[in-house]
Amino acid sequence: MTGKVVTWIAIIGTIAVLVAPNISAIDKKSGASVGVPPETVADYLRAVIMAHRHFYTIHIANRLRQERIVDVSENWKTTHSLPLPVQLVQETSEIAELTGPNVRYRLISQWPINKANAAKTEFERRGLKEVQARPTRPYSSTVEGSAEQVFEAVYADVAVTAACVECHNAHPSSPKKDFKVGDVMGGLVISFPVGKP
Repeated sequence: MTGKVVTWIAIIGTIAVLVAPNISAIDKKSGASVGVPPETVADYLRAVIMAHRHFYTIHIANRLRQERIVDVSENWKTTHSLPLPVQLVQETSEIAELTGPNVRYRLISQWPINKANAAKTEFERRGLKEVQARPTRPYSSTVEGSAEQVFEAVYADVAVTAACVECHNAHPSSPKKDFKVGDVMGGLVISFPVGKP
């Protein structure tokens, strides 16, 4: 395991340990949920996820690509290059799932280059429409599952650099070719359990 993987596991594990007990805390006397509201937890998670992604995009991937030190590629595992920012999010989410608290997150889009990044549920499709119309306001809901309630939130994913826009606009599989910096390119979906139904 590389030092980078261990660092990501430590970061995500720390978040999970700090947040997870507060998500599902139940008052023993009343049976009511107590602790940090799920909307606040999702806001915290989003802030950390997007800060890491933006830092990676701006200060690592773009910089090393511009200086011709190493390329960024969707085939990063076989080409010995860096992963795309969307792949960084995907990989760290998979690592987060291994830590146990069942926190999941992923980037989705109405115009995915990779069809696996399309909205998969009605909640995600509705969330993409809502954050496209109101990018500063997340779309969220608590869903009754068979074993537990799950809080889900979709946040606007905004193009932060010209490199994001250029890559999406030039990619042969991109269904949209006119993104600009500041445009909503899709959404970040975050989900985690909040208790028993």
